[in-house]
Amino acid sequence: MHRSSWITPSWLILLLDLGCSVLAINLAFLLRLNFEVETLYRYPLKEISLLVTGVTLILSLILRTYRGIVRHTSLADIGNIACMNIISCCMLVSIGYSHVLDADTNLFPLSVVLINFFIGSFFLLSYRLLVKWVFKYYNNFRAVNRTRAAIYHTGHTSLMLRKAITDNPGSDIRIVAFLADSKSHAGKSIEGLPVYVSRKGQLFKMARQGKISLLLIPDDHLDMPHLNELVEECISLNIRVQKIISVDQWIDGAHNNGIQLKDINIEDLLERSVINIKNEQLSEELKGKSILVTGAAGSIGSEIVRQVIKYEPSVIILCDKAESPLHELELEMLEKGSDVPVIPYIGNVCDKVRMQQLFEVYAPAIVYHAAAYKHVPMMEKNPSIAVMNNVLGTKIMAELAVEFGAEKFVMVSTDKAVNPTNVMGASKRIAEIFTQSFNNSINEHFKQTGPIFGLPPTRFITTRFGNVLGSNGSVIPRFKKQLESGGPLTVTHPEITRYFMTIPEACQLVLEAGAMGQGGEIFVFDMGKPMKVADLARKMIRMSGKEPGRDIQIVYSGLRPGEKLYEELLNNAENTLPTYHEKILIAKVRSYSFAEVDARVSELIASAQQHYLTPTVALMKALVPEFISKNSAFEELDKDKIKL
Repeated sequence: MHRSSWITPSWLILLLDLGCSVLAINLAFLLRLNFEVETLYRYPLKEISLLVTGVTLILSLILRTYRGIVRHTSLADIGNIACMNIISCCMLVSIGYSHVLDADTNLFPLSVVLINFFIGSFFLLSYRLLVKWVFKYYNNFRAVNRTRAAIYHTGHTSLMLRKAITDNPGSDIRIVAFLADSKSHAGKSIEGLPVYVSRKGQLFKMARQGKISLLLIPDDHLDMPHLNELVEECISLNIRVQKIISVDQWIDGAHNNGIQLKDINIEDLLERSVINIKNEQLSEELKGKSILVTGAAGSIGSEIVRQVIKYEPSVIILCDKAESPLHELELEMLEKGSDVPVIPYIGNVCDKVRMQQLFEVYAPAIVYHAAAYKHVPMMEKNPSIAVMNNVLGTKIMAELAVEFGAEKFVMVSTDKAVNPTNVMGASKRIAEIFTQSFNNSINEHFKQTGPIFGLPPTRFITTRFGNVLGSNGSVIPRFKKQLESGGPLTVTHPEITRYFMTIPEACQLVLEAGAMGQGGEIFVFDMGKPMKVADLARKMIRMSGKEPGRDIQIVYSGLRPGEKLYEELLNNAENTLPTYHEKILIAKVRSYSFAEVDARVSELIASAQQHYLTPTVALMKALVPEFISKNSAFEELDKDKIKL
């Protein structure tokens, strides 16, 4: 329960100030007269004291020096007191030299007034600082059992953080040190606290001596590589690491319930530097236009909606067959207070009649096609459904986009479409092949016959991603649930490796592809270095304060059907072309005859509609020769593959 702190009444502070001023003027006379009491009696000290009291009272009321909370005395309070004393001295000197009270004697000699200034200032500030020190000592005494913490960095943000924590009586943290990057700070102190250098030796020394068990890092300071290095050191020393929201959010009032600390999570360590994309065409292409996002209730689709709405389209149609997540997304968009109409549209992309109604009513100019089934083991068990949703759904949406004159069709693909070893990846590769060959076909027809109603054909663009952090069904949320239940963490194989990127980053690439693409391209992204999933599991265990193999076990369950150890962004027959941004490349892939692709895709869809399993997968392998099943019941088909 929160206990209210005693605050000294203002009237008591005023009385103390008046008492200090009376004591100061009497001491000033004693010092000036070398403590000669007989000489002192020549001055009417009673009248002088009353006059000084009156002057101090008037100035205190005007400058309100008595209103400050004593234990929070600041430089502003000190400035007010100094200002009051200066004005008081000027008034006393004026009264003395004007001989208003005594025609023969100057009651306030300049030397006495100067001595009074220093003694009065000393008294007024001393008791305030003494009270401030007592409260600080009392709080430190109470904080003996609090968590001892150090603050990383010695800048303005860190000083504000230290003050906010120290001044909060309900805080269970005691700041005992600062941690700095520069060796020049070593051995120095800030606000009475020692400064250590952020080297492993210094951290080890602090941890061994029990000086700290928590490291606080301002959220607006460290870059990812440095943060990873620091967290690794702290994990090895059993020092907990927490981040603080940026000072801007304090000022903006985004968090008004005190300082919010949050544990460093694995997403923070996997995030990479934000790609700086500056494409003015993006605003031109989206503003005032009708935008359709399929799979809008999913991880990627919902983030596309969040980013697109900032560009003020005329309307955004949220198409998905998942009712509850779509409803939540609609409410989220309405809470943003945007003037852009948001239309939730319940429908399955495989339902051609329903999708045709969508195009007839809203005539979307740009389509972001994120609707897809993506779980590899699930699709391996249900190949006909993978084809129906990922291939047929894409085919229907692509054909309707052309029929109704959409400007662009941006398809979200996956790195699993490259040299696929599973049904899901193969279905996405077939969708890529269909849209690319369709794009080439309508462009050739456009060149031969000229514009239809003066409009160019729909341009089809594809983007490929790796795994996105925090998406539905991804490995990190699953590991978190397993950690909460005490483990073990299940990893399919010790060597399995994956690329990771953030959802906002992935969606930024989708929007950029839509603006940059001229039709037929597959955009791939420099996703940095891949990471072993087993290493990811070990790091998450250590970050939870436990030891892998001792507190939490890691169990290897074996590769799942269709799963491969390493993901790729390009197959062996492909190469890339650069774009204006070094992190974004265009894959050069082989061309296909649309007539042949369309016929084979139609045959594949017909087989899937009958829910034939092996024949459907065999037709997929015919369309994608590089599709070689791994750890799957369909491996037998690779012995006698039909080649395109």
